[in-house]
Amino acid sequence: MASVAQPTRPQIAVSAAIFREGKVLLTRRARSPAKGFYSLPGGRVEFGESLHQALRREVDEETGLEIEIGGLAGWREVLPAAPGAGHYLIMSFAARWVTREPSLNDELDDYRWIAPDALGSICDLKLTGGLEEVIQSAARLIGP
Repeated sequence: MASVAQPTRPQIAVSAAIFREGKVLLTRRARSPAKGFYSLPGGRVEFGESLHQALRREVDEETGLEIEIGGLAGWREVLPAAPGAGHYLIMSFAARWVTREPSLNDELDDYRWIAPDALGSICDLKLTGGLEEVIQSAARLIGP
């Protein structure tokens, strides 16, 4: 069995804090990394693809939603926690829901629309690191 070459440089990824009627979409990861954790839909940027193109593609692939991108809400760096783990720079954007209902691909196994100010009080959700701060920043960009 041939071994898969691990990336030797950080990879760029995008995510979207998608707002609809005052709530933000959280999706639960069905695979590693972060299996079982709620996060924002998104993924890796492909070579030659702009951040906005990657964001629209990833959101469509993972959720089937059409979005309108509002602006950059923040970023997060994920360093390798173990040998062979990835190093990612995740650019997170604020976005508005435009049309369609969530239809998850096999990378995700649940979704919830949640009011941003309720995130801290929902104890049963495991959230990826830095998620609340990105959502609060995105909510300020999107406005009421």
